[in-house]
Amino acid sequence: MDNVLTLITNSADGALSADQVEVARRALDAIGGQSAAADWLSPHEAVDIAFDGVHPKDAEAAVRQALGDRPLDVIAQSALRRKKKLIIADMDSTIVEGETLDELAEFAGLKDQIAALTKRAMNGEIGFAEALRTRVAMLEGLSESFLEETMNGVHLNPGARELIATMRENGAFTALISGGFSFFTDRIRERVGFHMSLGNKLEIVDGHLTGQVIPPVVDKDTKLEMLVDMAAQQELGMTDTFSIGDGANDVPMLMAAGMGVAYHGHPVAREHARARLDHADLSGALFIQGYRRDEFVT
Repeated sequence: MDNVLTLITNSADGALSADQVEVARRALDAIGGQSAAADWLSPHEAVDIAFDGVHPKDAEAAVRQALGDRPLDVIAQSALRRKKKLIIADMDSTIVEGETLDELAEFAGLKDQIAALTKRAMNGEIGFAEALRTRVAMLEGLSESFLEETMNGVHLNPGARELIATMRENGAFTALISGGFSFFTDRIRERVGFHMSLGNKLEIVDGHLTGQVIPPVVDKDTKLEMLVDMAAQQELGMTDTFSIGDGANDVPMLMAAGMGVAYHGHPVAREHARARLDHADLSGALFIQGYRRDEFVT
């Protein structure tokens, strides 16, 4: 069959049941599809249902409606070339928990004010570059030692290492491209195992932040440009690319990649991305590509 629908749950939300799979199959059949038997990628966690006869977007919409508010992620796509050969990942609230700039601002007593601006930027309510410069300006005079203290409190989202290690093992080029700061992206690259990373650079003079970002700013256009350029460098078509992020700053690359995934995303990212992971952890990005749990590299 030419298409596949994947159901994924987070084990914290409960098991994925055979009954739920049957609900999905009946929904496909009801709109004229022909579905195959369930192919479990991980028992009670993720399953593929191959199908024909309907467009993946229609299949996904019908199954979402049939499943209602069950805590399941639903992704329908072509079964061809699911395993991608290039991934670009956002950092903050995607590979790592939370926003590193917000956490840095806590040392200046400005976390609430800066976090409010971050949220507006991620929702697309204000321009990213404008919001970045405004937030960094508020940190003028902060000791650079707080960068390391902030880094000590950064935690990876579950599945981050498995996602990148598994894709690398299968020949993919892996990149961490963030509107956050290179101080953090460089360290997260090493911790997770990305091939390369790119982030914004803070100006530091005499051991203190000046409140300035060193140009050029890494923004949504940069992410898109890097996706296109790296695909060309790897001699890949866009079908072979994967992108994942959570906010407005990620939308162009989410729309351009062969598979773009909004990860626990803000509404603007969820609206425009090809696929959504609202419940699963980052291992869901591997299930979307058809990897089985026993193929994961840890």
